[in-house]
Amino acid sequence: MPRTLAAALLALAFAAGTVGAAQAQTFRWASRGDVQTLDPVSQNELFTNAMNGQFYEFLVARDKQLKIVPSLATEWKQDGPLKWTFKLRKGVKFHEGQPFTADDVVFSVNRAKEKTSQIAHYANALGEPKKIDDYTVEFNLTQFDPIFLEHLNTVYIMSKSWCEQHKVTKPQDFSNKEETYAVLHANGTGPWMLVSRAPDVKTVLKRNPNYWGSIEGNVQEVVYTPIKSDPTRVAALISGEVDFILDPPSNDLERLRNTDGVKVIDGPENRVLFIGLDQGRDELLYSSVKGKNPFKDVRVRKALYQAVDIESIKSKLMKNQATPTGAVMPSPLGSFNDPEVEKRLPFDLAAARKLMAEAGYADGFEVTLDCPNDRYINDEKICVALAGMWDKIKVKVRVNTMPKATYFPKQEKLDVSMYMLGWGGSITDADVTFTSIYRNRGEKGIGEYNRGNFKDDELDAIVAASSKEPDVEKRKALIKKAMLRHNEQVHHIPLHRQFIPWAARKNVSVVHRPDNWMELKWVSIK
Repeated sequence: MPRTLAAALLALAFAAGTVGAAQAQTFRWASRGDVQTLDPVSQNELFTNAMNGQFYEFLVARDKQLKIVPSLATEWKQDGPLKWTFKLRKGVKFHEGQPFTADDVVFSVNRAKEKTSQIAHYANALGEPKKIDDYTVEFNLTQFDPIFLEHLNTVYIMSKSWCEQHKVTKPQDFSNKEETYAVLHANGTGPWMLVSRAPDVKTVLKRNPNYWGSIEGNVQEVVYTPIKSDPTRVAALISGEVDFILDPPSNDLERLRNTDGVKVIDGPENRVLFIGLDQGRDELLYSSVKGKNPFKDVRVRKALYQAVDIESIKSKLMKNQATPTGAVMPSPLGSFNDPEVEKRLPFDLAAARKLMAEAGYADGFEVTLDCPNDRYINDEKICVALAGMWDKIKVKVRVNTMPKATYFPKQEKLDVSMYMLGWGGSITDADVTFTSIYRNRGEKGIGEYNRGNFKDDELDAIVAASSKEPDVEKRKALIKKAMLRHNEQVHHIPLHRQFIPWAARKNVSVVHRPDNWMELKWVSIK
């Protein structure tokens, strides 16, 4: 072969290889914690949901503004208040080649209703799914659901045959540490396929070459690495070891804004942080008080609330990256921006001490506060700060922190006296918060996240009525009534709604949504 021709072919091959390398982008990202499980309904925790959302899909999805849009369903109609009919997308296949049909939809909805599912309430609200033909599904409700499509956007669609083959027709029992095939394997219809999964070490994904939809970004491979240490995580971003971190520490934000090659993407999150209290037991598990439960007394709950210097937490710990609120609701949209509902009790140590004395606890007591240390922004630091504040009313709080993988199973078993919880996501309507947190604990997921196990029959009845009221104005009035009742009884101690700044290399383009959901198909690397 002539040397000039060989050189030309070599140059052409090199150029083609360079183009291929440019297209085969790897996106490396990190945050403090890891995915809890790949079983998509076993844990209702945002980061876990978001990662599973790269493999699995819903019948309806959310766009960049959180609006409901078609996904595995192409169209739908409502036939009266208790019936919905959906047309399914044809030609879709699961990652392992199984065709997507109505059988998978019916199976997935019923699987999500199982006792070990943490979205059982959402799935039960959908009524009974019925296959009309391979690409038509009908839902028959037992009562009107004012946010039916929002509930539908919580149920991931799994392959019925794959679940049967691997004996995972029921969700993993996470709280009892059950291990199933679905915990470490995924087979959805989504834009990303699982390559490997090493819990607490690394998760690798690759682009689905047969994905039915569009992928806007240019990423071909994704490597997720949990990095618990804040300094190490930030150093990895600055050095270029990772391209993106989901949770930059608030203390480092100003530094990152002024670092070459790095940018901060700001935005509020639909998430409220609060403290829950065991109000169910006659004697607290982890307390110096014997034979009774001080948290059953609203005066004690109110005293703890009024001893919280929320402005100090906002300015010193959160660096003003939080909005204090008196409403246990992820977004002010859920409370209709009502100032009466949003108003906090004032920080007032004198009033708090007086309430403690009136309740018979002038000398205080000892109690344990359980907190995660890798889930919310400054979660451990907030709990330590609260302990210092409550010490001023002689409540001696032992702060017991742990990773979320240990923390949430402990909380699920109600093995707590006081606990921190953050509640949020894409749904801003009050119903999801109400039914999960405000209601008495019951069957089918009702009151699942009422981990303080309080019983308030009046509140329960108001919330139940609001969940099925078709008249918009009447429902709005019920929602406000429920929130005011909850606030009056101080069933939880509200803290703040946190902001979520993301940090990335400057050549990385991402879409920041208020639900803190990283959608990998929108990521590009220049």
